[in-house]
Formats: sequence, structure tokens, C-alpha cells
Amino acid sequence: MIDDADRQHLQRCVDLAAQALESGNEPFGSVLVSSDGDVLFEDHNRIGGGDHTQHPKFAIARWAANNMDVQDRATATVYTSGEHCPMCAAAHGWVGLGRIVYASSAAQMTKWLAELGVPAFRVRPLPISDVISDTTIEGPFDEFASQVRVLHVRSNKGYG
Repeated sequence: MIDDADRQHLQRCVDLAAQALESGNEPFGSVLVSSDGDVLFEDHNRIGGGDHTQHPKFAIARWAANNMDVQDRATATVYTSGEHCPMCAAAHGWVGLGRIVYASSAAQMTKWLAELGVPAFRVRPLPISDVISDTTIEGPFDEFASQVRVLHVRSNKGYG
């Protein structure tokens, strides 16, 4: 179950995803929050330049590895507009980050994009739990997934 603080962080992720779209990137945004509730790092997708590893969740993992100790990483929460891709899930697991809360799932996004006629991704969208274990994972949440869907439709308006 998510609380009001979780909802606030998820809304920020959706807002960051909208910023990503406005700057020519795919609509994804993520926030790293300490166990005390402090926002430590936030970012949005930056793949518009051609480097498809510039995902916000991967940036969070890098930042956490360089700026947090093991215990603080384990008790932090990553909020994100879209479920981690396999690359980001692996980075999350290797760095030892804690709880994940996501607005929309990889399965939802795959369905939305297929409905728009967007070709399938080269990397299969797997559930986070197929990549890492021993992590609390919560999502999707319809109140935010519907907002994320609108962003994906805007992002892919040339298809379909």
C-alpha cells in the first residue's frame, strides 16, 4: 500500500517524465528518496542524444553507488514513472538499493505501444522480479499509470 508521501513522489516522477518528453526524450522520470523521506536525486530520461543507457533509474544507481553507504542504499526507495527495464533493474540490484515503487508497468507500456503500432523493443521488457530478488516492489497504480499512458501516446503520435 502506498501513502500520501508515496503519491507525492510518484507524481513528481510523472512530472519528470513530462519534462523528458518536452526535451525530446522518451517519457520516464525517477526519484531517489532516503529512509528519512528526503529527496536525494532525481532525473528524467536522456536518450535523445542517442545513448540508450541514459535512463533515470540507471543514473540513480550510479549516483547512489558514489554518494551513499551500503545501509543507506538498502533503506532508500526508488520511485519511477515506469517499471525498470532489465538494465536498470540489474543496476538497482547490484548497487543494493531498496524498495521500488512504480506508476506504470512494463506490461502496460508494451500494450500501449503495441496499440499505437510502435515496433517492439530490442531488449525484452521483463518484470523487475524476473531480474532481481529480495526487493520490495510496488506498482502499478492506476491513478498514475493513466497519466503515463497519455505521455507515451504523445511521444509516439507518429505511429498507428
